[in-house]
Amino acid sequence: MPDNTPTGLSTENLTVRYGGVVANENVSVTVLPGEIVGLIGPNGAGKTTFVDAVTGFLDYEGTVLLDGAPMNPLAPHRRRRSGLSRTWQGGELFANLSVAQNVVAALRPGGLATLWHDLWGRRGTGTDDIVATTLHTVGLGDVGKTLARDLTLGQQKLVGVARALVGNCRLLLLDEPAAGLDSRESLEFAGRIRELARTGPGVLLIDHDMSLVLGVCDRIYVMEFGKVIFSGTPAQARKDPAVVAAYLGTPMETTRA
Repeated sequence: MPDNTPTGLSTENLTVRYGGVVANENVSVTVLPGEIVGLIGPNGAGKTTFVDAVTGFLDYEGTVLLDGAPMNPLAPHRRRRSGLSRTWQGGELFANLSVAQNVVAALRPGGLATLWHDLWGRRGTGTDDIVATTLHTVGLGDVGKTLARDLTLGQQKLVGVARALVGNCRLLLLDEPAAGLDSRESLEFAGRIRELARTGPGVLLIDHDMSLVLGVCDRIYVMEFGKVIFSGTPAQARKDPAVVAAYLGTPMETTRA
């Protein structure tokens, strides 16, 4: 019988080229179920390019596997249905819709007709229950009817996470989710991500908030000029000469979330 045990995300020698420019070169990364893995590096290191490639928005060489299944043949929407979910740096919420309606919009792909039916038509209790459970998971269970525009920035970021989580999410890629958050909001966000990983999918976290990344991640990859220059624990990253020289500047100490 086949082994259906989840194995998470694995990329093997992923390479992205823009003409003669190599944006990602032989990037091999793994994220296990229930694990939070950081991907950090200077601006222009190739982090978002990597996420765009993994989720099918860029052509690439190499292999992307999710729980052992090849993602290479799949378009972005099919990767999403397979459980490979992501957030976006810009958030892109529907400001004039409620929090719950924003999550519903991500739950049911199928064009404008399906979206209109889900938002304003007669939905089954199954959809309502899924949305309510997802909002509770990210700590927004009491603001489902609130308009997205009336939320704090930290709450808006969590709606973006809920949109990525809803449905069949097996691997969550977070692209700079803490951008714009103050230290209190970042700490609260870290707690939510840690709680999520304990009972849910693996998480690949990209962010420039080093207190968040070093405090919440189990392992870290560091990229520079499109290549992985380090892989290890946060404690190892803080003291690694190549990481300090390329990105951190000075060794750091953080408190784990």
